[in-house]
Amino acid sequence: MRIVIFGANGATGRLLTGQALAAGHDVAAVTRRPADFPITHERLSVVAADVLDERAVESAVEAADVVLSTLGTPFTRKEINIYSVGVGNIAQAMSQHGVKRLVVVSSSATEPHHHAAGGFLMNHVIQPLVTATIGKTTYADMRRMEELVRASDLEWTIVRPSGLFDASSVTSYELREDQAPGIFTSRADLAACLLEQATDGRFVHKAVAVTTSEGVPTLLHMLRQEAFKGSRQTGKSDSGGVGQLHWHGRHIGSDPWAAHGSEFQLRTAVTTGAIQVVVAMRPT
Repeated sequence: MRIVIFGANGATGRLLTGQALAAGHDVAAVTRRPADFPITHERLSVVAADVLDERAVESAVEAADVVLSTLGTPFTRKEINIYSVGVGNIAQAMSQHGVKRLVVVSSSATEPHHHAAGGFLMNHVIQPLVTATIGKTTYADMRRMEELVRASDLEWTIVRPSGLFDASSVTSYELREDQAPGIFTSRADLAACLLEQATDGRFVHKAVAVTTSEGVPTLLHMLRQEAFKGSRQTGKSDSGGVGQLHWHGRHIGSDPWAAHGSEFQLRTAVTTGAIQVVVAMRPT
């Protein structure tokens, strides 16, 4: 089977590419920066294309059996269209070439809900804060994408992960229609779920939430080790050595942990405007 992956050069996209190749599929990894793509394989073709370029997308989709989208972009207060316009171009190209199966990554935050495993910090601080401020334009465009996908004539599935973290292997992840109580999804499990949906018809014309329950971090551990991973990966930081804050893979600010020792502060910052929110708590 020939699988075309958009957003292939992201963290989940790279995992998905590797898993698809390991499963014996032919893969076309679509990225704007093919020279930076780290995987090589005899059954892999790396395709240079911008998802906002209709003609480039049409060319990339040709001869596909399945299209998987792991598109993503950093949080910003500016309007975002990569999800709706990008997936719109993908859907149009698929219709032109007669390709039916489409699986796209969205987010559990497109429909904010109470997480049974979330506790006070997730349900009453982090989720309302992110969805109403720094993530507002991102999730608005994801919702537009979901509406567009639902209105298409494709055999689509929308996959909604929760808080993303890195794990060494795939686990027995959980799938639930629409929403799930869990608050974590490993990128390995998200990639495996996308690959599974390529041939699984259970969730055609449905949204499915994917969550991980094995080997998950605590919420505080995730906020420090996962959310602030940017500077540790690069060995430097744009904020004077302070770690970069990410949420669902989107850059949103910086980590003041190292400067404050036992006092944990979650600071979200939007560089284009006036939002500076600090949540402080002392671990027991």
